[in-house]
Amino acid sequence: MALLPWWLPFGTVPEISAVQLAKDLAGLAAPQLVDVRTEAEFARGYVRGAVSVPIHLLAARVDALGLDPARRVVAICLTAHRSIPAVRLLRAKGFDAAQLAGGMIAWRAAGLPEEVT
Repeated sequence: MALLPWWLPFGTVPEISAVQLAKDLAGLAAPQLVDVRTEAEFARGYVRGAVSVPIHLLAARVDALGLDPARRVVAICLTAHRSIPAVRLLRAKGFDAAQLAGGMIAWRAAGLPEEVT
């Protein structure tokens, strides 16, 4: 029997809206951003300050990211599916983590700014 990859997107996790995330990013206690899309997706546009770690690599790289456990972490993907297992992993490691509700599609629909590499 083959085991399914740990990063399959099942269930629900805490979320933050695109508009609220934009407000929080402008504040003093801005959350940390982990973008779990592919490198090619990330290069086409990302939220300023986001660190790119494709979901299938996150478990192996999360400890090396140097995330501050005292600050919230928001996981971002395209449609809020890949970010579900990212949030679960981050929460299991003790972080206050949530996903961007609706992913980059919601961010773009709200007309919020993106960076491009």
